Amino acid sequence: MIYINGRFLTQNMSGVQRFAEEISLQIEHIRDDVVFLVPDIKAIKKQSLLKRINVEEVPGLKGHLWEQITLPLYLLRRKSPLLINLCNTAPVFYSHQLVTHHDITYLKYPKSFPFSFRLLYRVISPLIIRNSKQVITVSRFSRSEIASRYRCPDEKIKIIYNAVSDIFKPPKELASHPDKQRYLLAVSSTNYHKNFHGLIDAFSDANLDIDLKIIGGSADVFSKLELKRNHPRIHFVGRVNDDELVKLYQHATAFVFPSFYEGFGIPPLEAQACGCPVISSNTASMPEVLGESVLYFNPESKSELINALRLIVTDAELRAQLVEKGFKNTERFSWAKSAGKLNDIIRKFNF
Repeated sequence: MIYINGRFLTQNMSGVQRFAEEISLQIEHIRDDVVFLVPDIKAIKKQSLLKRINVEEVPGLKGHLWEQITLPLYLLRRKSPLLINLCNTAPVFYSHQLVTHHDITYLKYPKSFPFSFRLLYRVISPLIIRNSKQVITVSRFSRSEIASRYRCPDEKIKIIYNAVSDIFKPPKELASHPDKQRYLLAVSSTNYHKNFHGLIDAFSDANLDIDLKIIGGSADVFSKLELKRNHPRIHFVGRVNDDELVKLYQHATAFVFPSFYEGFGIPPLEAQACGCPVISSNTASMPEVLGESVLYFNPESKSELINALRLIVTDAELRAQLVEKGFKNTERFSWAKSAGKLNDIIRKFNF
């Protein structure tokens, strides 16, 4: 029997939780000995998942204390079976485990996070990485960052890419008209490194005859930014469910990804899978993930971002080319393939 740290099932969806959920569902197709451990079954955000995965409640403490105390004590009583951690945290002093570390944004862009968050990650991350059997990350870029910062051998860090869920696909009626409705779309949180402030500033000065819709709310632990909210063409949509998100991708004229720093970056792939052309920052992991399928800009340059916005809005031929390139790019990634790589690692350490 192997166990998966299911604390992510009780958390709001972001890229980290998306990775954990999709990999978990695929692992369920590969193995029949997987058990998800959670602090409270009633706290699971998607109760429908209970019909698809084997969940066991381990009552006790809550939050990080559950993960650091209740969870490892439960495992020790069961002779220390293999534990799979698919988000960024894990029991610090439990050694028979695989851990996932998506990136080190908390070190590169500390102003995105409050002091308590930064302190926690600075303390536990090196211990988790050092004590684990294997570290999983989501890109060559992140492997390099983690290896350099924590002096972790490259061979200890395995890359398992993100992918796109099957729900993200173009609508039949708009397959040849991806720009039927006139708005640009951005999906993320308001953390500083996501560069929403830069996007809003550039869009405000670009004087475009199009709206900008911004989706997503930051988690309570993240710093709030003072964003310009009085522009008549900028609309803050907040959190949406997956069905709503798909429709917004499908009908957008283009998707904008202005982030300074990403370990992977799932939203541009989701947009591409829905037939939406993408313009993206050229930093961090984005060239690795997006290749030549997008129009790039330097997120530090307001003028470059303005030029990219104007070009994607006015050039229909460019948008059509990027739609086709986007479809081809998403074919490089597969949750099933990624789960297969995880299963290979599990077989190596499941004794």
